[in-house]
Amino acid sequence: MAGSATNFTEFSQSVQNGEANTLRGVYVSNVMALPIVQQPYGNAGYVSNNDGEVTQFGMASQFGNLGLLAHNHLSGAAFSQLAIGQEVRMVYGDGHVEYFVITEVLHYQALQPASPYSSFRNLDKDETLSAEEMFKRVYFGERHVTLQTCIEAEGNLSWGRLFVVAIPKSDYEIFNRLNNWQ
Repeated sequence: MAGSATNFTEFSQSVQNGEANTLRGVYVSNVMALPIVQQPYGNAGYVSNNDGEVTQFGMASQFGNLGLLAHNHLSGAAFSQLAIGQEVRMVYGDGHVEYFVITEVLHYQALQPASPYSSFRNLDKDETLSAEEMFKRVYFGERHVTLQTCIEAEGNLSWGRLFVVAIPKSDYEIFNRLNNWQ
């Protein structure tokens, strides 16, 4: 499991700092227990180079959502172990927790891997999105969490992108009840 905490209670206590509005940790049972660091103001491209932590993507917050970034050769390696249906717990500085459930795991090839303005080709269906369309696809909409890392291929650490999307647990439960009812 990525991170050093052995259980959720221990992890939650280890990341708290009293700041109610600051996201401090992400926990997925048997997969990750990682503290969250904030991007420096005005540096939307910043991703922590420290293994054992993830970075909150500030631009996602501007749209009411939570974005977490990590390099695939560091903490982002745990993102590829995530699956639809898993619970994601987001811990704030005062100890309150938001619960989400993973509903999508998206794989894209970056057509210009070194460019922040690359277009993206969906690896699971015939679809190519511009950088703007990709951003809107994973960071706009109803409240959710997006975990983002790169996909390594062909000797290139930035060959593609992995996006794991989780919606609030209460929405997921309603969605399941509606689908089971029909």
